[in-house]
Amino acid sequence: MNSDKNLTLAILNYAQGKVSISGQHEETIVVREGGKIERIDTIDLGFPIGLEHEISEFIHHTLVQLNPGDGIVLYTDGITEAENINHIQYGIEKLCQVVRQNWQQSAEEIKLAVIDDVRRHIGQQKVFDDITLLVLKQQ
Repeated sequence: MNSDKNLTLAILNYAQGKVSISGQHEETIVVREGGKIERIDTIDLGFPIGLEHEISEFIHHTLVQLNPGDGIVLYTDGITEAENINHIQYGIEKLCQVVRQNWQQSAEEIKLAVIDDVRRHIGQQKVFDDITLLVLKQQ
């Protein structure tokens, strides 16, 4: 395709306190009540879209049990790869730290805290990628 553009299709299916995650994405961040972080590598969960007629052999998933107070954070690489004036990337560790520190807040407040922190990190630099974040919390 001769393009630097990538597309992710991640499918989360929630039922009876469990989330099934399928689709290659950045790491999925699972946050336990109190802010404990678990990072799920999705490299083996991806499948080709529009490249193969039959994709059933490519489809894999992982199940995550969510208890009250637990949640999931999905993000695009525009967050973790956001650079400051010194070309230092924001990174997954910083993302996890801000999520952990704000986990007692609502999902909307966590999202805003992360985006505000990313924007502070970037400073006056031009934003070169999308900044997309989804925070889901189990009630």
